[in-house]
Amino acid sequence: MLKKRHPVERIYVSVASCFDSTGYMQPVSITWSDGRTFPIEAVRDYRPADSSASCSDCYTVVIHGQEKHLYFERTDPLFRGRVGRWFVEKGGTRP
Repeated sequence: MLKKRHPVERIYVSVASCFDSTGYMQPVSITWSDGRTFPIEAVRDYRPADSSASCSDCYTVVIHGQEKHLYFERTDPLFRGRVGRWFVEKGGTRP
């Protein structure tokens, strides 16, 4: 029996990122809407997100010693000035 997955509520956040010489994007800190900023201690994994977060990439990051999922949602290629935006899933994602 397949479990029915409910739609996930996204919380869009501000993320500071660095790009290396190959163009790889590395998130380095996350800032919540209330202004609190938390450093990302490590990126443990990077992969395309499952179908519930289409056109997104999932980064498994470490914040305060705990693994969290951080998603990068790529925007429409017609909007050249906007590369994408970051989000976390609501429910147990805050550091």
